[in-house]
Amino acid sequence: MKIVFLDTKTLGNDISLDKFETLGEVIKYETTDPRETLQRVQDCDVVVTNKVVLSKEVIEKSNFKLICITATGTNNVDLETASKANVEVKNVTDYSTSSVAQLTITLVLELIQKISYYKEYVDSLQWSRSNLFTHIDKPFFELKNKKWGIIGLGNIGKEVAKIASAFGSEVNYYSTSGKNLNTDYNNVSLEELLKTSDVISIHSPLNDATYNLLNKTNLDMLKEDAILVNVGRGGIINESDLSIKLDSAKSLYCGLDVVEKEPIEETNPLLKIKNKDRLILTPHVAWASVEARTTLMNKVFDNIKSFVL
Repeated sequence: MKIVFLDTKTLGNDISLDKFETLGEVIKYETTDPRETLQRVQDCDVVVTNKVVLSKEVIEKSNFKLICITATGTNNVDLETASKANVEVKNVTDYSTSSVAQLTITLVLELIQKISYYKEYVDSLQWSRSNLFTHIDKPFFELKNKKWGIIGLGNIGKEVAKIASAFGSEVNYYSTSGKNLNTDYNNVSLEELLKTSDVISIHSPLNDATYNLLNKTNLDMLKEDAILVNVGRGGIINESDLSIKLDSAKSLYCGLDVVEKEPIEETNPLLKIKNKDRLILTPHVAWASVEARTTLMNKVFDNIKSFVL
């Protein structure tokens, strides 16, 4: 059996793939250009991809019988063509819940506590030259008794809700599908969540119902000094509208681990905002703790092993 990995660089150099060699011949490519995909997968049995697209043409002109996606999303595979060609497609779920929840909390706490500002205050020797034992020019608040709104109460959303509750926050949520009726937390409308929340975190998938869910119309509903974090998918927040909001007089603080086009384009308006202290951008890393990536690859291994056996 021949197994081809198309983009191992997205998995990190610290995660070993050696055990896959017990299943057959393994060929690993760090990255794959779209022009290279067909030639690399045409004669293999199993394709392992994270973000490399397996199109209708590639599937129809190849002989593989299993596609393993090293992620939850399947939008990079033509599922209809795969089904017609009797190619099995296996993704991986529930491997990064703790990792994503952890970055969510990290972003929220950084934005609340103004850690970067206070670190710079000390590093620049301003504290050393001060005549006061303290410096509190950047006020911060406690999460206790604040309202935390969650958009998308799936596994990750529930994990964040649990942590937020431990801080003493009141958790409310908005179901983007309208089907999630969790009785542990208050289910509210999107408008109520935006108007009343001190902190909002997004954990929903990107689909027709969530694309541009937050835009100039409802971003203006947010409370003064609200914190908005998106670790779901880029495209849920309109980035042009958000950039304008971040530079408006009514302050908003935002942490984003995802943007609509990744890697982020140099022309993205979020890179050009004036109020840099109001925005933290991280390069889609929430999913990627060592533990999460290890679990991910163990599940991919099991997917291939079960297919072979």
